[in-house]
Order: sequence, then C-alpha cells, then structure tokens
Amino acid sequence: MANLKPTPTHWTRPRPDAPNPRKPLRGRFMAENGEPIAVLLIGMRVNKWRSPQHWLPVFFAMPRMLRALRADPESGLLGYRILWGPWFGQVTVVQYWRRAGDIRAFSHAEDLTHRPAQDAFAARFGRSKGAVGIWHEMLSVRAGAYQCLYGDMPPIGIGAIRGLDPAMSRPDGVGYIKGEDPELAALIK
Repeated sequence: MANLKPTPTHWTRPRPDAPNPRKPLRGRFMAENGEPIAVLLIGMRVNKWRSPQHWLPVFFAMPRMLRALRADPESGLLGYRILWGPWFGQVTVVQYWRRAGDIRAFSHAEDLTHRPAQDAFAARFGRSKGAVGIWHEMLSVRAGAYQCLYGDMPPIGIGAIRGLDPAMSRPDGVGYIKGEDPELAALIK
C-alpha cells in the first residue's frame, strides 16, 4: 500500500523568498523570464473502461515518478500541476523543468522510475488494443522568449518557480512591462 500515497495535485520546488502560495496577490505581476525553462505536457486517456489491467498501471506510474522527482532537487523538476479532463478519464500533468536536457536524462536513465514504466507500457501496448492512450509534448524555451502575466492570483506555474515582479501596461498599450510600484513589490517579498 506504500505506492498508494496521495500525490499533491500541484507542487513547486520551495524557494526561500516565495510568498504564500494560497494567498492572491492584488494587482498585476510578471514572472521573471531571465532563465530558460522547459515545459512538459504529459497525459493519458482511458479509452476502454472495462480493461483496467491496461490503464491502471499507467495511471499509477505517474505519482511514483513525481514523488521521486520531488525528492531529488538535482532532477531538474521545478514544479507540476495535475489537470483532470477535459473529458472524463483524461488527465494531464503540466511539468516545469530547468531545461529539456533534464527531461531527457530522467526519461532515459535505466536506474530511475521512468524507464521501467516506459518499458512496461511498451510491452503491454500491443495487447491493450487501444485501452489507454498516452501523449506528451515538450517545449524548450530560451531565456527572455516567454511571458507570464498574473492578475489577482496567488503565485502559480512559472511565477511561483521563477519569482514575480510588479507589472504595468506598456506606454503604447500593447503588452506589459515590469512596473516600479513599491507597494506591489512589497507584496512579493
């Protein structure tokens, strides 16, 4: 039963200066984008509910991987969020990583949790006759090439990972720039 420990639906590698993750910050904020980041979207969909022998192992593999990654600060996993839907029987995990190379290193390491789960899935895939579907998309984004804007939200996603700065509308009215509002800056310290 040790493998059935509940997995939090969201987690961010703790930062010493992070504000309260549950308290909304009043105003507009931007995430710091001075470092590259990789985003991994990975999911599964139950296609045949009467074949749990094929989809249950896939369903239970992800929590084991997330627990192992959370416990290893050097893994490169910075945070994740589990999303249910949009259809019944479908789940997506949005993962934030330090870089794409960390994702590849984890997925190919023989001694870590992903490779054995992948090999087991591959062995069952043909026999499952489409009972379960899996997918992933990896996005590797260079520093400065992403924008994250938050309004009246608690720190979430990349903002919780990288940190937040006050944001204000650009003078030309198109987009946002870092603001200089000392009251907003005090909220995130």
